[in-house]
Amino acid sequence: MADFTDPRLKRILFRSTHRGMKETDTLLGGFAAERLAGLDGGQIARFEALLDESDTDLFDWISEKCPVPEHLDTDVMAMLRAYRARL
Repeated sequence: MADFTDPRLKRILFRSTHRGMKETDTLLGGFAAERLAGLDGGQIARFEALLDESDTDLFDWISEKCPVPEHLDTDVMAMLRAYRARL
């Protein structure tokens, strides 16, 4: 796990691991712990935008049960799907 000294990254990591649905806590939290520190500013913003979505929708999109809305079908969603595939 990266050492998060930036308050914004700490806040994003917390939001990623305290979602309310264990499955999304695991997916988003694990991804954030592993990859967040290496994302560029735009990718961090796109990840934050995903955190505003519901757990059920996020889980269905990441697990490819439902199509991702076009505005959220980004490089970060692809990274999340690749992360899930490795689990």
